[in-house]
Amino acid sequence: MDADKQRNDKNQVLDSKIPGAAYYALGVLTMVYSFNFIDRQLLAILQESIKADLGLKDAHLGLLTGFAFAAFYVTAGIPIARWADRANRRNIVALAVFTWSFMTSISGLAQNFAQLLLARIGVGVGEAGGSPPSHSMISDIFPPQKRATAMGLYSSGVNIGILFGFLLGGWLNEFFGWRVAFVVVGLPGILLAIIVRFTITEPMRGQSEARTASVTQAPLTDVLYVLWSRHSFRYLSMGAALNAFAGYATANWTASFMIRSHGMTTGELGTWLALILGLGGAIGVIAGGYISDKLSKRDKRWYMWMPVLALVVGLPFTAAAFTVDGKYMALACLIIPGIIMNSYLGNVIAMSHGLVGLSMRATASAILFFIINIIGLGLGPWSVGLLSDLLTPSFGAAALGMALLYIVPPIMMMSALFFYAASRNLQRDLSLAPD
Repeated sequence: MDADKQRNDKNQVLDSKIPGAAYYALGVLTMVYSFNFIDRQLLAILQESIKADLGLKDAHLGLLTGFAFAAFYVTAGIPIARWADRANRRNIVALAVFTWSFMTSISGLAQNFAQLLLARIGVGVGEAGGSPPSHSMISDIFPPQKRATAMGLYSSGVNIGILFGFLLGGWLNEFFGWRVAFVVVGLPGILLAIIVRFTITEPMRGQSEARTASVTQAPLTDVLYVLWSRHSFRYLSMGAALNAFAGYATANWTASFMIRSHGMTTGELGTWLALILGLGGAIGVIAGGYISDKLSKRDKRWYMWMPVLALVVGLPFTAAAFTVDGKYMALACLIIPGIIMNSYLGNVIAMSHGLVGLSMRATASAILFFIINIIGLGLGPWSVGLLSDLLTPSFGAAALGMALLYIVPPIMMMSALFFYAASRNLQRDLSLAPD
């Protein structure tokens, strides 16, 4: 009993010292995730210029931003996550940032589709080492009752990256060209890698819950079995994948749609999309995790109900954005979806970690992101590009808007149904989590 009391007293002392270092680490890791998406989203605002310069089709652009990138991103993700579940996660993140930033910079040297494709594959392999180790570190720093908020803050890096990717990419492209944009945006990530390596401390596994992780790493088959045996994970992962499908399709093609259908320049458009999808989306994803943590005190199912609500509210505005007349009316219709589209992210990561053991978390994140990215990132942009090419003979410049309209709203509704299905088993499955 005395030993337990001493341990509890020690944990309380440690907790009192954690917040400053914890929030610093969270801030740096969020910056890492922001750079991840700056480098990834940059291509979306540059692709019309790249298409004209290299003589590409929409299907080529869809491969560059979608399946070709995602295939290597998810393939590398699981082995890197397995490494992170037994090694120093901070060092893995630092190496990953360096790799993808370097590959982004040399994308500006590409002279044809094949060279640009290889560079983007390099970016994908590098970025695979960013999120799973970061997720695992955050779960060891923040306790379960604050984890969705922390993951929401971290996930705001998606929208911060979109903000700066559109803003910097749009204006750099307009004044200096797409090649300079890749170089200028990629190089600062090398400095960030140094900051990660030398200013963040690797947390003890399980420290936020006063638990000790097993020294033996769980086999990959065990992690897969635990996740598959949880019906809530099956449904939430599919809900997240379809939400990402709609989100990536919209984020990667909206710039091209506005340029073709409304004649906007990349500088002006990049500024608008930075504010709508970047700033607005960051607010939404942080608020989604925070509100869910608060409501979950009454009912854990709010972690899944919040994404359902966001998708239902955003769906009509999304459909309207691709059909209304006038560029500013179209941009206005994107505001609500832009704010709430990614609000699911913190919730699904936090719940996935809640379903598994301490030494399974990076691997669980990698499996979750494998599903999200192979379906969402891999198929979302590519399917829109392919359908746009097929519709061009009938609709001309309006083909891209029609492709987005035919694909994105129905996928959003399917995503909402999967999230609702996940809520039905969530509370029971959380209670079954192994140590």
